[in-house]
Amino acid sequence: MPLHHILVASYTDAIATLRFDSTARELKLVSTVQVGHHPSWIVTHPDDPSLVFTGLEQADGRILALKYDAEGRGTVVGSISSGGADPASLLAADGTLFIGNYSSGSLVVTPLSASPPYFSDAASVSTQFSGTGPDASRQESSHPHQVVFVPGREELLVPDLGADKTWRLLKQGGVWTVKGHVEYEPGSGPRHVVFNDGILYTLNELKSTISAHRFPPLPEAPTLLHTTSTFASPPNPLGACLAAELLLSSSGPSPPYLYASNRNDPSPLGDPLSIFSLANPEAPALVGDVRSGVKHMRGVVVGGEGGRFVVLGGALGGGVKIYEQEDAGRALREVAALPGVEAPTGFLWL
Repeated sequence: MPLHHILVASYTDAIATLRFDSTARELKLVSTVQVGHHPSWIVTHPDDPSLVFTGLEQADGRILALKYDAEGRGTVVGSISSGGADPASLLAADGTLFIGNYSSGSLVVTPLSASPPYFSDAASVSTQFSGTGPDASRQESSHPHQVVFVPGREELLVPDLGADKTWRLLKQGGVWTVKGHVEYEPGSGPRHVVFNDGILYTLNELKSTISAHRFPPLPEAPTLLHTTSTFASPPNPLGACLAAELLLSSSGPSPPYLYASNRNDPSPLGDPLSIFSLANPEAPALVGDVRSGVKHMRGVVVGGEGGRFVVLGGALGGGVKIYEQEDAGRALREVAALPGVEAPTGFLWL
């Protein structure tokens, strides 16, 4: 299909729908829906791609359910408490919604339904994390920043920026329980992770690095293999520069490439999206970067036909841009842009 709807999470009070024509290389705003304060993260229901969940980053965190029609128009159809403050990450899988509350340091797990009222009446279960790091301004307490499953395993991972750990959880007696963790250099601030072929790659926000760990199943402990900067020429000192997103390219033959986004680069060319080869999976090697022209790049998502397009945006300027993967994902070429999109933080290909 040459027409794609892309939802845009944001640091505004709305979620926007963009339409991308991959043949004409055109990107247009088609609708917005007002939802509340800072809907920064969006995910689809595992059984119904027209049903979407977002978290409102506020002290009394809220989770909203939205239903989208074939034209990309959304309607709020449900709402519950996030069970904490500033829900910054969601995962919907296996009839369950996992909520990472950034400021209160908790993981809340609640049942989902694909039919109204969407959120189950069953009680939610919360796991409280604890930990601190040497950066007093960012690591004064636990700050879960993502919730992901390890593919092929019944293991849940929660990178914790505040504690310099990624928590490893297994389900026992119906409850997700911490059974181990990945340790990082103090002050790293693990933000997002990617698991591929037995190795866990972690993007560390505060030091702008990628760590690679040999990652066997529990109860075995991971082993650090390699750490590298997310920048081709890292500023010294890093100053306000912060790494943001980590993902795998999805087009081309194996092995894939790793993409890492960077925020607040002082260059007038904007924030770079760095591209790493996994030819040696134990040591990701930087093979290029794309100067995006956007400021404060956060979410970056692969999608479209064949997974060959990449959408990104600038929360502090530059709007939204779409790139096409070339050379099996080793390079990216800009194909569409929409400058007026305000404060984009994340994306979802419908």
